[in-house]
Amino acid sequence: MTGGTQWLDESQQRSWRALLVGMTLLSDRLEDELRAAHGLSLAEYEILVRLSEGEGRQLRMAQLAGAMAHSRSRITHTVSRMEKQGLVERCETPDDRRGVLARLTPKGWELLVAAAHTHVTGVRNHLVDLATPEDFEALGRVMDAVADQLVVGHPEMDIRQ
Repeated sequence: MTGGTQWLDESQQRSWRALLVGMTLLSDRLEDELRAAHGLSLAEYEILVRLSEGEGRQLRMAQLAGAMAHSRSRITHTVSRMEKQGLVERCETPDDRRGVLARLTPKGWELLVAAAHTHVTGVRNHLVDLATPEDFEALGRVMDAVADQLVVGHPEMDIRQ
């Protein structure tokens, strides 16, 4: 420890850099595959997925932002773009006029169904099938712990949905 900092040892530094490079390359590849096949970004795909899992294929905008661990303004901007494409629609919540719902349209559902095969195949080929089941489960546990620790102090981010 120098100056109060507990530096990473060589093995930890190698693992940390592998995580950074691997996540960047994986995200870029999954995005490239979705864009090439369906004209869809990874964030847009995730919005479609989250909406498809909501009751009535809809979620409050705040819930959507929290579930994806994105700012409300970022989600609003992306949903606006998707709304112009006819993939989602926004409407008032019936029980609270201040709330706004994002709802998956039939066109958005069709795109999601088509894009799901591309995405899941990419996730399997570029990540899941490269790890043992035990390593993949360990990765999930570590990233859950990271998310749990980082969401503290950010109550608007409910990433467990």
